[in-house]
Amino acid sequence: MVEMYSHILSGMMATFASIISNNINRVMKFLASATIILAVPTMVSGLLGMNVPIPLQDSGSFWQVTAIAGFLAGLVAVGLWRKGFF
Repeated sequence: MVEMYSHILSGMMATFASIISNNINRVMKFLASATIILAVPTMVSGLLGMNVPIPLQDSGSFWQVTAIAGFLAGLVAVGLWRKGFF
């Protein structure tokens, strides 16, 4: 009887471990997607914020760089949403 209960308990523990692993996979996929979305504006502002001559540097380039970064981040977010990463 103890052996039977031991097998039942072992099966229950395996089931719970599988559920927890599945939940961790979902969380990691969401966090990876959020990291990718936040990396895009960082790259854009890093490249366009260097002290080198770039196009549009004499006009209000801060808002233009912010708009470009926001647009690209939104584009990446929509792409990840359609692929099912959220």
